[in-house]
Amino acid sequence: MDHTAECLPELSFRRDPEAPFDPPPERMRWLEQEGLPRVRLWNGGTAWVISGYEEQRLLLADPRISADDRHPNYPFFSSGSQAVGRTRTFLRMDGAEHSEHRRRFLPGFSARRMRALVPRIEEITSSALDAMEKMGPPCDLMTAFALPVPSRVICELLGVAYADHEFFERDCVELTDINSSAEVVCAAWRRILEYLTALADAKAEDPADDLMSVLAQEMAAGRFSREQCASDALLILLGGHETTANMIALGSCLLLQHPGQLVRVRDGEPQDVARAVDELMRFLSVAQSGRRRVATADIEVAGGVIRAGDGVIFAGDVANRDPRVFEEPGRLDVGRQARYHLGFGHGPHRCPGESLARLELQVAIPALLRRFPGLRLDRPLGELRFRSDSMNYGVHEMPVSW
Repeated sequence: MDHTAECLPELSFRRDPEAPFDPPPERMRWLEQEGLPRVRLWNGGTAWVISGYEEQRLLLADPRISADDRHPNYPFFSSGSQAVGRTRTFLRMDGAEHSEHRRRFLPGFSARRMRALVPRIEEITSSALDAMEKMGPPCDLMTAFALPVPSRVICELLGVAYADHEFFERDCVELTDINSSAEVVCAAWRRILEYLTALADAKAEDPADDLMSVLAQEMAAGRFSREQCASDALLILLGGHETTANMIALGSCLLLQHPGQLVRVRDGEPQDVARAVDELMRFLSVAQSGRRRVATADIEVAGGVIRAGDGVIFAGDVANRDPRVFEEPGRLDVGRQARYHLGFGHGPHRCPGESLARLELQVAIPALLRRFPGLRLDRPLGELRFRSDSMNYGVHEMPVSW
């Protein structure tokens, strides 16, 4: 691979209006390209793009691929993300430091705890559906159901007051908007960190059975700084509601376009629903900004070499459509075995909350379809405003009737 070769335009978020559930066409062409594509970033820097499924699995597990955003060529996705990129969190640590930091709160996402959480997820889902039914059609599925369910769940798991959800949901939107200026992102980040730092202090004095108390006890013991504690809590809060909310809305919207597959999800046995959820995650791949890394050594891949210090972007949405792995990848098939999709990443930085996300989707989407068997979009699909302006794909609003 020649570093003087012409770069492709900046990573595209623009989707075909006729195919809003598919990755941008420019990205899909990467799978047909020899070697690795290289893109020019918003700040003039460059990064190699890894689009193939097997190549992503290999490199995301490779210790020579670093998540540390202090590297000079780390490929931040916007000026806003770079502005807050100096805050140290487990997401941007490598090796033993990452493992040690991450393992301290993993018990909060253990299989035992997740199983115990199922009845509460069902209660929260049922309550949201009751409120939606009382509201009557038409309503916005995003604000009436898709967002409240994971927001309430993660608030209870983390130990954050749900009464404050409008505050952190608004700021989380600003944090993930690719058009947010550095000033806007820093202000939103600071507001939430101040809120979570105060909560950590309170939990250190009066711990409860929640993740914030676990982080606060580490802080009190001197193993976490106050900023680390609050920053890690923010990542859990953001990751625990934003992506799942988008998946509930997008997944429901997609199934409404495929009535036969909708019935299989609505009426399926638990194992059928679990398989369908993984297929929806593979097909939709809401994390559209890609996983960002830097090579710390020369790595041979796809017939060339990524040099030490080069930025690397993993296009998970494209890898999840790799025809070498998934037969007819552009076809939705809720009976497909897609559990090994890359929606949660791969390797040491694989999403720690994947079990929670799967449970929420397995409960929420079928419950919605059963409660409202006549659910339908209240406007044409082509008139929906999809979130091509965010690091996570979704819809701004989804008016529905039944």
